Amino acid sequence: MSFPMLTSINNWWEIQVVADSPLEEQIFWRLQNFGCQGMVTQSKDGQILVQSYLPIEKGTVLDLAALALWLKQDAIAFNYEPPVTKWVVISDEDWSSSWKQHWHPQKIGDMFVIYPAWIEPETTDGDRKILRLDPGSAFGTGAHATTQLCLEALEMRLWGAKPEDNIVVADVGCGSGILSIGALLIGASQTYAIDNDILAIKATNHNRQLNGIAADKIWVQEGSIEDLIANMPVAANGFTCNILADVIVEMVPYFDQLVDANGWGILSGILTEQVPKVADALDAHKWVIATFWKRQEWACLTIRRSEY
Repeated sequence: MSFPMLTSINNWWEIQVVADSPLEEQIFWRLQNFGCQGMVTQSKDGQILVQSYLPIEKGTVLDLAALALWLKQDAIAFNYEPPVTKWVVISDEDWSSSWKQHWHPQKIGDMFVIYPAWIEPETTDGDRKILRLDPGSAFGTGAHATTQLCLEALEMRLWGAKPEDNIVVADVGCGSGILSIGALLIGASQTYAIDNDILAIKATNHNRQLNGIAADKIWVQEGSIEDLIANMPVAANGFTCNILADVIVEMVPYFDQLVDANGWGILSGILTEQVPKVADALDAHKWVIATFWKRQEWACLTIRRSEY
């Protein structure tokens, strides 16, 4: 691997990771924690190419080498082949155009169509709700299986909702804000969102504005699930949580404070082999799995309180 010279603060690292498909969510999580801004995934024959972007002043070659080692260790821990990680320096202009060539409008479920910010929505999408996203300020494009599963689960939960129902949804680990925005587009009256990354807060506010949603409809703040509970004036009717399985397990003890007595939850970011671990944690805190959906290697669970 050749190491390019760092010559301009207007340049970016483009980090390219080739790996087995089941590692996609773990790679996304690792790159987010590293400080990357935006990710694109291409899939073929059981493998993925993840491209992500980091301002050049935010990392050195040694930092990137450490990232490659962490990605290798993650893969070995999950019993997969180590990924191949490369990086190159690109300009602002190259970074912007790379997003545009990889992302196009995408229909999800029966009610949504996701549009990138730079494409004018078509008028031929029927009754689908147009959800616009700017990937330059977010952590994904809505193309990942876990995001799609969550949006489809929201459709099921909010189908037929009316404004007078005053449905409140909490969004734990909001990322780009896609689930909060989606919930509001199909019937929720209010959302409360939290994330431990300040970039996610900026992304959620940016995408809220892009979709013409009033500021008071999405309360969003950097913090933990405890911070979210402390700042909600009333318990939510339901919540979404699209994070890694281990993080979800740690949060389960707080779910009963997050929603009301009839509250529901949508959980994803869970590999299918991790479902038993999550199910055990839910059972220990009197939650049951109402539905179990699967796409590729990923699971989405809708949950409700146990009746015993």
